[in-house]
Amino acid sequence: MNAPSPRIRKVAALSAGPIAVLLAGGMVWQGSQAAFTATTRNAGNAWSTGTVMLTDDDQGRAAFTAEGIVPGDSGQKCIVVTSGSNVPGEVRAYTQNLSESAAGLEDHIIFDVEQGTGGSFNDCTGFVPVPDEQPGAPLSTLAEVNNNYTNGGSPWITQGTPGEQQVYRGTWRFDTTGLTQQQIDALQGSRVSIDLVWELQTEDTPTP
Repeated sequence: MNAPSPRIRKVAALSAGPIAVLLAGGMVWQGSQAAFTATTRNAGNAWSTGTVMLTDDDQGRAAFTAEGIVPGDSGQKCIVVTSGSNVPGEVRAYTQNLSESAAGLEDHIIFDVEQGTGGSFNDCTGFVPVPDEQPGAPLSTLAEVNNNYTNGGSPWITQGTPGEQQVYRGTWRFDTTGLTQQQIDALQGSRVSIDLVWELQTEDTPTP
């Protein structure tokens, strides 16, 4: 290969300068573009949880303490449940902690819960029930099919205003229908107990 002439080498040397300057200029231009920025800010965003609270007026006492009952006996008590929540939700009633008797007394205590207005703990004077087609059921049945929030009954929709109240009336009866005298006698001296629970849960879809 022939070596380039002095003239060609001179042209190449002169043309290399502008190319280098152009590249440097391009780098400076790009760097200058990155220095121009603009932002807008929406500050102070925060999230806090709502409060969910339920109380009742039983003052720590059991609503039903029936001693010495005999077939055919019955009774009723009222209780006022108060929501202290500041978020909407739904209250449902259910049973827990059934303590069975050896003779199966839980099969013969029929229990029913109604919603309504009027009345207070241990006093149902003035109670007016809301129409309800759900019949009472033995304690043993309630313990099986009405034992958590999902299958709870007597729903009450709260609006999220602390102080909302709902009155409930519980009615029981000792039913020995269909039993022989021997089977009825076998229930003597039996004892059964169960917890009544009211639970409030917030709505599934919160407001953004």
